[in-house]
Formats: sequence, C-alpha cells, structure tokens
Amino acid sequence: MARERKFSKDELYQLTKELLLHHGYEGFSFSLLADHLDVSRGAIYKYYKNKDELITDFMLHEMNQFLVELRKIEQYSGFDAQFDYLLEIILRKTEIHQLIGMSAQIPTEVNENVKRNKLELDKLHLDMYRYLQSFIQLGKDESRLKPHIANGLMLGFIFQSVAIPNHFGIPHSEWVQSIKEIISHGMFVSK
Repeated sequence: MARERKFSKDELYQLTKELLLHHGYEGFSFSLLADHLDVSRGAIYKYYKNKDELITDFMLHEMNQFLVELRKIEQYSGFDAQFDYLLEIILRKTEIHQLIGMSAQIPTEVNENVKRNKLELDKLHLDMYRYLQSFIQLGKDESRLKPHIANGLMLGFIFQSVAIPNHFGIPHSEWVQSIKEIISHGMFVSK
C-alpha cells in the first residue's frame, strides 16, 4: 500500500477556499478536494467528519484573520485614514462576503462541531460590525458622516458596495477609487 501524501492545514484551507469560490457550497466535496490535494478522501476524513465541519472550520480561520487585519484600523489617525485602510482591506479580501453568504447554506443539524462553528461565525460577523461602530462614530464626530443615518446602514452599505463584481474589467485602482468616490460623495453630479 502506498504512503499517503501529507498536506498542511494552510494547503488544505487554501484549496478549500479556491474550490468554494469556484464551485460554491453545493459543488464542493471531499472528492473534489482530495483530487486537488492528490490524496484519498480518507486522508481528509482523518481530520473532518464531513465537508460542513471543514468549511465552517476554514471560515472561522478566515474570519479571524480578517478581524486581526481589521483591528489595525486603530493605528490610523482620523476618519479619512481609517476609511482608506478599511476600503483597502475589504477590497483585498472581497471573498469574505462570499464566504459569509455561503455559511448561511450550511445546515446546523449536521453535528455539534458544525453547530458550534456556525454560532461562532455568527458572533464574529456581529463583532465585526460592532467593532466598526467606533469607526462610524469617529466619522460622525469629525463631521465627515451624516449624523442622522444609522451606523449599521452605513457599514452595510460600505461592505455591500465593495462586493459588487467588476464584470467590465475596470482596472483595480480605478475601481477602488470609483467605489470610494460613490461611497463618499454619491454618483449624482452637484447642481
């Protein structure tokens, strides 16, 4: 019997991410992952009972990494610098929204590990929004944001705006600048 090829957790997570983004939740399987890792499905089953355990474990890893980067926003002084940093990281990690959306497809009744992971994912998602409340409040304190618009709506708008797909192949720097301009000043010409 041949020796089973070893793979690292980073390699496993990277391929899981690529396959999820390419095939979606429904199209992802241990067979597909095993083929890309060049291992047997049994090698993956040594670590995870099913795809939902792996996917939720991977998503927790991704969300925690994103939050580590997000917390660095406090290193920037002033709302404008923090806004630039926030856009930079969420435009660099646009897949986080796709992954959060996929997490809604995962059934919680699979097993206790999946249930626990999904609860933690929901908590981290809410923590992300709560954490950014101080960013929004800073914008209001500096009179950069309109005080009558709800904080959650502003954050949702920022995060949803950057998730817009670039179907027309607009150069990345122009795309980023345009999103920033629309979020900051709208798309209507001043009269």
